[in-house]
Amino acid sequence: MVSVKEQYESYPYPERRPEDEKKRLITGSPSHPLEIDHYLFGGQRDWSQPLRVLVAGGGTGDALIQIAQMMTSARAPYQITYVDLSTASREIAEARAKARGLSGITFVTGSLLDAPELGQFDYIDCCGVLHHLPDPDAGFAALRAAVSPGGGMGFMVYAPYGRSGIYQLQEAFGTLFDGMAPQARLAKAKKIVGNLHKGHPFAANINVTDHEQSDAGFYDLLLHGQDTPFDIPRLMQTLDKTGWKLQALLQPGLYDLARITERPKGMDDATAMALAEKLRGTMKKHLGYLVPADEDRPIARGSRQSLIPRSPTSDMRRPAQAIAQGRPLPITLKEADVQIRLPRDCAPLMAAIDNRRSIAQIQQVSKLDPLRFADLWGRLERELTAWGLLHYSRFGL
Repeated sequence: MVSVKEQYESYPYPERRPEDEKKRLITGSPSHPLEIDHYLFGGQRDWSQPLRVLVAGGGTGDALIQIAQMMTSARAPYQITYVDLSTASREIAEARAKARGLSGITFVTGSLLDAPELGQFDYIDCCGVLHHLPDPDAGFAALRAAVSPGGGMGFMVYAPYGRSGIYQLQEAFGTLFDGMAPQARLAKAKKIVGNLHKGHPFAANINVTDHEQSDAGFYDLLLHGQDTPFDIPRLMQTLDKTGWKLQALLQPGLYDLARITERPKGMDDATAMALAEKLRGTMKKHLGYLVPADEDRPIARGSRQSLIPRSPTSDMRRPAQAIAQGRPLPITLKEADVQIRLPRDCAPLMAAIDNRRSIAQIQQVSKLDPLRFADLWGRLERELTAWGLLHYSRFGL
């Protein structure tokens, strides 16, 4: 079997070119500062204080570059430690950081299992890594030991149902190509995949496209020798064993059983999310935020009037016009077809979100009485946060 280290030395993933940093910044979830603040710090973090970050299993650097660039642009102080097994991946991440002139980053070649030896961190990013460990629970536990009190982690692990067909191919290729070099394995696997019948579970799976993007993407998807998917029950069991508590999954609306069918009375949240995952059948990964299990830390909510609502779009007036006209807002997701429906009276509140006004100031603009405003804002918040379209944060202000 090709080891994980050998794979990523041969095919650093995801495939990135440092020169492309001149023309784009790759962003995503988790680890966007607005999300970090919303889910982990109640939307009230003091960003004038340095954020100590560990990027665990940083690969070619997407999360690293996103956090460092956004913090730098906002003039928010930070200290980032990047760790990865692959020297080739680390060199690409270093070159990308250099191309942007980013500082405050310590690069380490090593295992995330040694995270506690690297220090204590306010925030840990670990995406696409834990499911590739021989013992994923050990990885979760090591990162729990490295998070400081009051801190948390953004994570991503693969999920089984949206990745139908992948695991049977991984197993078949592992047997067929045992002992071959990575390059030979890739060439032979490409030929086989190119001739798959359209009815094969993988050929029929429209959820995955990594194999079409690059050689590194193909190898990581179909030739990985160590890949353990997590359904919701397994994820919850692992968190329980390793000292973590699930703060939120992204986008939470996907896991809301009541948005699919009637939720039985008395059903616990974990069971409801597990059923939603099965009924959706399209989730190929789980993304979310974790906090230490012994900490009771609420997610930011609009009941606190001083919070500042932030939207990924700089102008909410256009979607507000659609709501005012009684039209639904379509949301494009790979996992589901979603339409947001809100009362027309929510339109002025949505239009008033300018990424600077507090909730109290939006209420003043709306001229609504407190009870009516609280009802409408609650509906607006519930729908927008369900799909990652609203967070609370003072980041960058």
